[in-house]
Amino acid sequence: MAQVTAADVKKLREMTGAGMMDCKKALAECDGDFDASVDFLRKKGLSAASKKSGRIAAEGLVSAVSNGQVGVLLEVNSETDFVSKNDKFRGFVDAISNIIIEKNPADLDVLKALPFDAEYNVEQALSQLIATIGENMNIRRFVRVEGDVVASYVHGLGKIGVLVTINGQQSDALDEVSRGIAMHVAAVNPLFVTREDVSADVVEREKAVLSERAQASGKPAEIVEKIVLGQLSKFYAENCLLEQDFVVDSDVKVSKALANAQAGATIQSVSRFQLGEGIEKKEEDFAAEVAAQVKGG
Repeated sequence: MAQVTAADVKKLREMTGAGMMDCKKALAECDGDFDASVDFLRKKGLSAASKKSGRIAAEGLVSAVSNGQVGVLLEVNSETDFVSKNDKFRGFVDAISNIIIEKNPADLDVLKALPFDAEYNVEQALSQLIATIGENMNIRRFVRVEGDVVASYVHGLGKIGVLVTINGQQSDALDEVSRGIAMHVAAVNPLFVTREDVSADVVEREKAVLSERAQASGKPAEIVEKIVLGQLSKFYAENCLLEQDFVVDSDVKVSKALANAQAGATIQSVSRFQLGEGIEKKEEDFAAEVAAQVKGG
């Protein structure tokens, strides 16, 4: 059995927020293995991270960073918006983004096992942060991209993050328009980059709806067909990035703005995260909560 030192107990306590004696017992039971000791405490509900893991974390921060050719989009969740302004939380998010840029992990499991610093891996550092701040937190998702030009944009202090990857020759003009396109994506949230990206099923469904609506007007078939084609073009303009009016300069389409910056430049990829999208948030019924407290009292 490995000898358990006071320094080991202190380190495990910092990682988990569990009591000193519980940490000492966990290390003894797990022969000094820190990862196994963390799991031991979590299974027994003694870890602060374990106690908070069932609470819904739908707030937090979306980070988008780029070094010019590599970009990372990352979402880390917390329970309250207040935590997103915490310097330690924001520092943790920045550190994780840098780790992803440097190490290029294949998925979240690989990321969590990577070294965070000289003492902890990423998952252990997260557990320590949970114990320090006192809220459940979760590294939810990330995207890492590479390209000739990678532009990033964050809106609303971390509510929306965007990465845009451009194929082309790096230049000040292309850098500027790429960032503008990232801002555009944050604001408009286009469903597709080009009309070629729209699946045949979506096009046929849209045509069917437009055709039925046009036929109801009682106009001749050839007129109906023209109406449908016109409305379909409008659908593309509303939903395809390159065909939209550029939010930075509404006098031109996004495609024209890109061509003006550099002939032949193309959009390779677009990634957009919105904080908490898809997470079902708990609805607080304060009236019921007060009534229950009064009844209980």
